[in-house]
Amino acid sequence: MAFTKLSIKTAGAVASSGSISAAETDIWTIFRALRDARSVFGLRPGHIQTLQAMLSFLKPGHGETVFASNDSICQRVGGIDERTLRRHINRFVELGFIKRNDSSNRKRYRVRSSSGECISYGLSLTPLIQRASELIAIAHEMENNRRDRIFIRKQILTKLANLEKHDPCNTFITHARRALRRKLSLPEYHALLADTDKECRNLSTPDDPPETVELPANDGQTVRHQSKSEEEKKDLDSNIGNEALKPDLLTSVCDQATSFSTERLRNWLDIENHARTLAPMMGVHPDTFEKAKNAVGAQKASCAIFIMLQLGRRIRDFGAYFHSITLGQRQDQFDPVALINRLSKTAMQPA
Repeated sequence: MAFTKLSIKTAGAVASSGSISAAETDIWTIFRALRDARSVFGLRPGHIQTLQAMLSFLKPGHGETVFASNDSICQRVGGIDERTLRRHINRFVELGFIKRNDSSNRKRYRVRSSSGECISYGLSLTPLIQRASELIAIAHEMENNRRDRIFIRKQILTKLANLEKHDPCNTFITHARRALRRKLSLPEYHALLADTDKECRNLSTPDDPPETVELPANDGQTVRHQSKSEEEKKDLDSNIGNEALKPDLLTSVCDQATSFSTERLRNWLDIENHARTLAPMMGVHPDTFEKAKNAVGAQKASCAIFIMLQLGRRIRDFGAYFHSITLGQRQDQFDPVALINRLSKTAMQPA
């Protein structure tokens, strides 16, 4: 299909990249712009194919009017029926891209006078050509929008992968991936990126500084006794949430951690000692385990070790994940009972 160069006079519109010169714009550039922006005008692929066939009848130096018969256009489109062709042409007329110049007998032809004046009867594409700048500007804006949506989507996916690496049980990850299945607008992508950044900032929190207790010279033993009592109370309070979790259930569900023990784990003390042994092997420093024990309690810290080992490859960085659910801002969201119940149901499902 030849590229038909036409003398185009734009209607004064200005594209986003600057004014468009007639010498720099051919009819197929305008066609591609309308093709890319067809959704704005409610056009379907069939409309675009019909327009493409009509443009192919134009010849250099013969103006912007199509003289081909409906039958010839239908054949060039690919054999569509004449009713469909008329419907497509009517749509372009409604949008102001085509103008009908009908003769008395509905035939399409051109007549010239002796002085060189010309009258063309047919389908004039002059309105389409006059709107070249408008169409190219719309297509350019849509392309920029598409590229921005892809760029932001990739940012979101990268951040979600990093978030999943450190906190695979985060419910926001599921919510975000479900949202990405839909065709989002650019503002919706920006909003989702902002929410993802917020989740990443919440995850990347430094260790909480230890609380300092000033011990006066007098009655130092009494103050130290009160501090110890408060720590014991904090340890008991953090274990209240694990009352429904029995040691046998934990060891049976988290069989990966249990398999490393040479002796039967009968109670929470055995589980804690075993978790303390497993922690360094998983990249969790013993001091970090002790901090977690003081922060959330021995049972919760031990459960975290057992559950992490059971999740296995779903967690890429055991040390970072352990810190986030015991010492970071997500320690209140870590629920061993719910996770054990979920793992238990998954284990009972048939393969």
